[in-house]
Amino acid sequence: MTSTVRDYKLGTCYVYVIKITGNSIIMNSIAIETNNQEGSKLYKCREYPYKVSANLHYFRKDGRFCDIELISGKTKVKAHRVVLAASCEYFDAMFNVGLEETQKGRVLLHSVPSVILPLIIDFIYTGEITIDKVSVQNLLIAADMLQLRELVYGCGEFLKRELHPSNALGIFRFAETHNCKELAEEALTHAQAHWNLVANGDELLELPLQQLITLLSSEQLKVDNEAQVLYPALKWLEHDPATRRRHCFEVLSHVRLPLISPQVLDSAIKTVHDPSIAVALKTVRVDMKSGRGALVSLSAEPRARARRVLVIVGGSCHDSVPHPAVTTDNILFSGLKFDLHKREWEELAPMGIARIQPGVATLGGRVYAVGGEQGSQILANGEVYDPQLDKWSDIAPMKEARCEFGLTAWKSNLYAFGGWVGSDMGSSVEVYDPVSDEWTLVEDMPEPRFGMGVVTFEGVIYVVGGCTHTWRHTQDLLCYHPLLRKWQTLKSMRHARSQAAAVVLDNYLYVIGGIGPRRTVLASVERYSFDDDRWEEVGSLKEARACCVAGAAEGVLVVAGGDTETEHRAFYQERTTLSSVEIYDPVENSWRSAPPLPHSRTEAGAALL
Repeated sequence: MTSTVRDYKLGTCYVYVIKITGNSIIMNSIAIETNNQEGSKLYKCREYPYKVSANLHYFRKDGRFCDIELISGKTKVKAHRVVLAASCEYFDAMFNVGLEETQKGRVLLHSVPSVILPLIIDFIYTGEITIDKVSVQNLLIAADMLQLRELVYGCGEFLKRELHPSNALGIFRFAETHNCKELAEEALTHAQAHWNLVANGDELLELPLQQLITLLSSEQLKVDNEAQVLYPALKWLEHDPATRRRHCFEVLSHVRLPLISPQVLDSAIKTVHDPSIAVALKTVRVDMKSGRGALVSLSAEPRARARRVLVIVGGSCHDSVPHPAVTTDNILFSGLKFDLHKREWEELAPMGIARIQPGVATLGGRVYAVGGEQGSQILANGEVYDPQLDKWSDIAPMKEARCEFGLTAWKSNLYAFGGWVGSDMGSSVEVYDPVSDEWTLVEDMPEPRFGMGVVTFEGVIYVVGGCTHTWRHTQDLLCYHPLLRKWQTLKSMRHARSQAAAVVLDNYLYVIGGIGPRRTVLASVERYSFDDDRWEEVGSLKEARACCVAGAAEGVLVVAGGDTETEHRAFYQERTTLSSVEIYDPVENSWRSAPPLPHSRTEAGAALL
């Protein structure tokens, strides 16, 4: 049944199609466009193709008008030539050639698994198919052979959702084999983004040479240092040394060896088992040491995703040298970034609010600066820095204003711990969701604490040192499990300290400087082994410092600014603000001077970007 209403002003006729199915009535309006000059009308029924498709599918199920039989093993499926040809270039070409088998009314499809054939033909008739982990690869292979692009795309979308570090390289190889460019790119991107997990998996060892080179030469490998590329490359070579040792120099040419310390190269040489590969690596080492550069380049830039900068924001200064963007209380708006490869400082856009002792952390490629203090006011507000735009934007304030607190990122959230809250130290923990721009109080720390270091390592948050109601400086190391919301006490530091810098490098937590008993500013540095649950002292700073900032990347630690004692040891009354910067090399266990800050700075916040 149809009902028609004409709109004379627009020259459009609206047709209401009423479809009666069982006891239900479905009504659709279909526009008929009118040509004002000739009065012609274009009528479109949107349901018509679906009706034809459904009827053809019913005919096939009943065997009506079928003129071809598709065979795979013991499976036989009847169909209509015209439907297959209209839907699939493979069948169109086959039927046009007029093969003897098709003239007899049957087609053998040995390369299509018998359980897959009925699914493929159902899809050709209906455009619908159920894809699962068991069938997806065979479906994609069959669809690729039959040139069913729509089904190839559907299988590709399914596999994209299944991407994981354990299967990314396998999917990458599979997609390249079947010319699924979009899926191959997605899988490659996933493998690059999770390189450290992928590099330790078995799939890497089975990669063909050219696909390995595609990975090793990529700018997008997410690594902290180039040694994380060297060791997987050597592992690949040694997986099948008899056939792969001849590719040694070709593989190593895609590792940026000049960025790897001589000590790491020497260590790698000792771990290689195959004599031929060891000799090749030694030859490269000698070539680099002599400066000939015949085998590998003598200079290299870090990969795009391996380039790290230490961002420092806020803080205060206590010297007579002019500083940019400071308040009357010598509190800084300004921000700086330090390129760890080039060893250069650069100014950032200033924050909207000057703040000392803020919480600063990186999340999702952006830097968050939250809380802190300005004069006698403790802050709850925060802002986020976008490095692409060099711009700060406001975010929602914390539930509690706090300074000298710990801020760190875990998964897709920020976690704020303790700090100086109001007129006393606090113990609350709150979580920030950047999607909803909202803070939520979750629970409390075991006891109130401020002036501590907070870091995240492998899904666990660590709180080290700081001040409590019981102790002005503590040796504590606590760990918090966000998933379980449980606290655990670990082995204590060797030295009590507060206002120290804490960073993670490799499998160690480093605690640097700070203030110890009797208001002593410390030069000592100790590190905690996550693997061994053990503390050890390492090389001391060249200059004692507290309230400094630190970062770790490219195999080194960087420490900048802070306070040091005056000759009269009147630390709180007459502080000296530092502009000096030091870099620590764990292999050499020593600190060396680096380009200083453009301006002295203490009580700042920092994060690695």
